[in-house]
Amino acid sequence: MNKEYINVSDINRIIKYTIEGNEELRDVYIKGEISNFKPSRGHLYFSLKDESSRISAVMFSSAAAKLSFEPKDGDSVLIRGRVGVYEPNGSYQIYVDSMEMDGIGNLYILFEKLKKKLAEEGLFDPDHKKKIRRVPKKIAVITAPTGAAIRDIISTINKRFPMTEIYVFPTLVQGDLAAENIVRAIEQANEYDDIDTIILGRGGGSIEDLWAFNEEIVARAIYKSRIPIISGVGHEIDFTISDFVADLRAPTPTGAAMLAVPDITEVRRYFETALERSNNAILNVLNNYTQLVLKYKTNYLLNNPKALYEMKEQKLDTLYDRLNSSILNKLDKYNHIMDKYKTNYIINNPSVLLEGCKNRIEHLKVKAELLNPQNILDKGYSIVYKDDKIIKDSSKLKENDEIKVVVKKGKITASVKGVE
Repeated sequence: MNKEYINVSDINRIIKYTIEGNEELRDVYIKGEISNFKPSRGHLYFSLKDESSRISAVMFSSAAAKLSFEPKDGDSVLIRGRVGVYEPNGSYQIYVDSMEMDGIGNLYILFEKLKKKLAEEGLFDPDHKKKIRRVPKKIAVITAPTGAAIRDIISTINKRFPMTEIYVFPTLVQGDLAAENIVRAIEQANEYDDIDTIILGRGGGSIEDLWAFNEEIVARAIYKSRIPIISGVGHEIDFTISDFVADLRAPTPTGAAMLAVPDITEVRRYFETALERSNNAILNVLNNYTQLVLKYKTNYLLNNPKALYEMKEQKLDTLYDRLNSSILNKLDKYNHIMDKYKTNYIINNPSVLLEGCKNRIEHLKVKAELLNPQNILDKGYSIVYKDDKIIKDSSKLKENDEIKVVVKKGKITASVKGVE
């Protein structure tokens, strides 16, 4: 029996043409979870799986560059593409043209994008956040008019601080029109000059349920609000864009009410403590002054002012006596000095002092005569000069030196003929 055999390439090509020729496989939409994710040179290779099956997928760089998120293993995605065959190994796969996150994942991407955008614009900056008034007179509550959130907020405020007036601005908190409703309520509340705080809240729910509080128009309305806003949206684990823009974030609507008003019990306790401290302070001051008055009342000098006068009088007498003694001592000292001068022999006999001075002058005249060089010249001696200097040593002269010789009468200019 004769059979016609074909090679592997031929069979793979037949399969390729068969699959890629199918109109239904040329444009398919598939939902699945990414696994075995491997990027390479801008191309993305991965598997798409569900609970019971998987298929290989490839997304080339031209399509991957248009992605709005970074795919990873475990992501649930929605894919559009075509089914084709890779001839070299005969495997079929999805050639992906576009891909986006499925459901919640896609909302999360939008949330992160808006969060990043508003953060870069400064809408989350702490410097812009307004201070919440500690004791508000009037509070605006923006939430659904029915449901647990409005009941919890009102009951909490009335319980904690019943003096506060509550204004409710009803709004949609879910659905396509909710964001516009919330913005309008914020603007209406800002038209009141006497409202101190705005509470923006709603109960818990899925990310889709809370999405109105992630809208950009709501974030910008909160940022522009003249009145400080407390955001209490969802449960403690929920975070919305409103939480980041608001002046204060509360984990729940009830938590927002607790942050908006003080606890009347704590306020009373504070005033009671302040009153007690004030009373104690006043009593301490009165006690101190009482002790001071008693001290003055028992003071000996204050009760005996004459004794104070007598003591000062006695001190004055003592100082007076000291002054007299000092003056008398000075006078005695100077009188003694005067007596010495009066009995001094020289002062009483000035001629003796004058005679002594004359004798001393004569003695000095004799000495001066002895030292007069002219007297030496009278005896025949002479003085030799060279260059206006007296020559005392013959070694200071040499032959032909010009010299001057001073004798008793006159000067002689000479030239040295020899030195011995």
